[in-house]
Amino acid sequence: MPSGHLNKLRVTAADPIQYELPLGDQYIPLNPVLGHVCKLTFSGHIQCIHCQRQIKKSYNQGYCFPCVQRLAACDICIVRPEKCHYAAGTCREPDWAQTHCFTPHIVYLANTSGLKVGITRQSNLPTRWIDQGAIQALPLLQVTQRHHAGLLESLIAKTVNDKTNWRNMLKGLAPPLDLPAQRDTLLTQHENAIQNLCGEDGDDWESETGNPIDFHYPILQTPDKVTALNLDKTPEIEGTLLGIKGQYLLLDIGVLNIRKYAGYDVTFTAS
Repeated sequence: MPSGHLNKLRVTAADPIQYELPLGDQYIPLNPVLGHVCKLTFSGHIQCIHCQRQIKKSYNQGYCFPCVQRLAACDICIVRPEKCHYAAGTCREPDWAQTHCFTPHIVYLANTSGLKVGITRQSNLPTRWIDQGAIQALPLLQVTQRHHAGLLESLIAKTVNDKTNWRNMLKGLAPPLDLPAQRDTLLTQHENAIQNLCGEDGDDWESETGNPIDFHYPILQTPDKVTALNLDKTPEIEGTLLGIKGQYLLLDIGVLNIRKYAGYDVTFTAS
């Protein structure tokens, strides 16, 4: 029986999306076990995904508390990039920021539980969209650093949601959208503000063109009611795998957010 420490599901852009379950150094293909009874058993041991030390509780999707306090990857500006404080000289890891924050970033539109705006490093596409469970996605703007992308996201978020309702996303309630029309409307609506914002910071920004990307997920049955499963409360979870979307396993007994339990030592079986 394969076992090891969990990490976020590994995805391959295909039709449908192909998923693998990371357990330590092993990658278990999940698409072939759709419709099968699957069991995940948590041993009670958790390992920090950065420093690998044994911990009793994880934070921020897999880190120990000291790493959360020390790493730039765990700073508030990662989830709120408009709060970047690199220019103030207080970045936790300036060298890390150079390779992760001062690289091309995309401001995008996605259809997850409805229309939303988001940002990501250009190198993270299309994985970022798949991890969010988007059924459609379209780049909106490209800038040269994360801070500027965050400021633009905050600007667009005045008229477009920047959050996903994960329950509605898993239920598949979002209808298809005309993303190019939404893009054109938003770029026109915010044109002056975008030019002023990027001009002040001297960013070499550009608007994106092209067609939306559609994503199809391996789902046999969409849940009518979404019940979150918890490995801390239920160390042994067993049910029929009905689908996979975003970072969630859709079982007949509920849904499990694999990314939430990164670092958990788990045994996986399918029959």
